[in-house]
Amino acid sequence: MIGPDRMARVTAGAAVPEQVVAYVCAVAGSRPRMIADCVGYESDSNLVLVGYPLHDPHDVKAMAAAVDEALTLRGLERITVIGPARPRQAPETAMVTEDMYFALPVPPPPPGQKLRNLLRRASREVSLVQGRRLEKDHIALVDRYPVERRLEARTQHIFRQIPRYLEASPGTLVVSGRRADGRLGAFAVGEFASLATAFFMFCFRDPALAPPGSADLALSGLLQEAQERGHIRMNLGLGVSEGIRFFKRKWGAEIYLPHVETSWDLKRKPRGFFSAIRRLAGKTTDHS
Repeated sequence: MIGPDRMARVTAGAAVPEQVVAYVCAVAGSRPRMIADCVGYESDSNLVLVGYPLHDPHDVKAMAAAVDEALTLRGLERITVIGPARPRQAPETAMVTEDMYFALPVPPPPPGQKLRNLLRRASREVSLVQGRRLEKDHIALVDRYPVERRLEARTQHIFRQIPRYLEASPGTLVVSGRRADGRLGAFAVGEFASLATAFFMFCFRDPALAPPGSADLALSGLLQEAQERGHIRMNLGLGVSEGIRFFKRKWGAEIYLPHVETSWDLKRKPRGFFSAIRRLAGKTTDHS
């Protein structure tokens, strides 16, 4: 286990959401531990190793050293490594998926005309309000989303843990877009516990109440907060799909880090839901 001081230092140096220890522990219930210069999360006989070394997230050699150390753990039956490359220790039968983290500099580049128009339109109908907790209408919107879109049970589980995550991490911020009568149109969750990198964690929009551009307006609120706190970038999460990549590139986001997820069994063991956490990292849940 990582002590509270070490946990805070890991999160303070986070470059990817999976290094925000309070987030992972809240949504997955895993136990964090340091493995070489990387943080890992244990659950039963499974280990997820976040193979982005804290001193340099691109350091593949340091990632490999952490994998070597992880493979000596007693009782380990399955290992998943996420990092900048496929670890050399992975067998040919390992399951591998690849994506990219996208990021914006802070402050971001000036928005193009179409984005400016979207932001103006949204700001005419909703106003941004900051908070630290989800209220009843936030939770109702989160609860509706997976039902209306028939999302898998593991993703629904992660959404249900958002209030727990907000309570566990003092670096979170909820930016809500509310209409003049107070009704909630959209909201986004940001994470600011890392010293250099802010994170766009979740975003939800009610199509019946939020005008086009509401997700963009919520993101603009998080970016303003990041600038005021002195962050130098905002990690927008993974590419995931063409629609999500379009949303991020519309803002001028560029590829920040490769994301290679490699899993293999040391002994036969069913997969957990940790991959769903990684797919959701920084993923906006509505871009219209």
